[in-house]
Amino acid sequence: MNTVELDLRQSDGGARIAHIRLNRPDARNALNNQMCLDLLTALRQVEAEPEVACVVIAGKGPAFCAGADLKERQGMDDDQIRGRRLRAFRAYDAVETLSMPAIAAVAGPCVGSGCEIATACDFIVAAEGATFRYPEAQWGTVGATQRLPRIVGKRLAKELMFTGRPVPAEEALRIGLVNRVVAETALEAEVETLVGQIVKAPLAALKQAKRCIDQGTADSRMGALAEEILAIEENLEQQAWRDRMVESPAK
Repeated sequence: MNTVELDLRQSDGGARIAHIRLNRPDARNALNNQMCLDLLTALRQVEAEPEVACVVIAGKGPAFCAGADLKERQGMDDDQIRGRRLRAFRAYDAVETLSMPAIAAVAGPCVGSGCEIATACDFIVAAEGATFRYPEAQWGTVGATQRLPRIVGKRLAKELMFTGRPVPAEEALRIGLVNRVVAETALEAEVETLVGQIVKAPLAALKQAKRCIDQGTADSRMGALAEEILAIEENLEQQAWRDRMVESPAK
């Protein structure tokens, strides 16, 4: 059984949408070696599909992801643990560096490695019963220290990491960890609506906007501006914007 399912669908507007589902429901989608490899394979397949305009990542069963598979880790030596964690880092990076928008649809517990997968997406839509937890320090290990402070700030990230306490969906919304919270029964429909709005934009423009935001926030102000100017030149060469320009009526 594949630990990650990939379903490529076509939207009503003709754009292709990639649905990636973590598929170890009996283990609450805990991240093991095979899931790291399967997730990386699915992401590479998505990136190789030129018409995919948006990616949705969700979990199968009652949990988004319960974190690292600690049962698998019990029989590992230090080198094996190091290798498994490096494979996980490659998977997180593959999510984060997707050229098209990626949305995490989180229902149920999202723990440790699950939070890494979710926050590597461009944003998160959460069900009301979702919780987010960073237990690494409490488990006596190190991890998930990089994305969290960039999203919620250093002081709050330290509190969540040091205590390992669960963050309910409404608090996650308030602190900026998630973008929207909806009833669990409405989660799929809400994500579909959001995806439908996103893919109305030309795919090239979506990719250019994402690249400018991601690279610009990691650069100086002038470096970020240079990145946007380069994207504008690329956009002008493609000429797709002309089809979208509608003259606004005079008011």
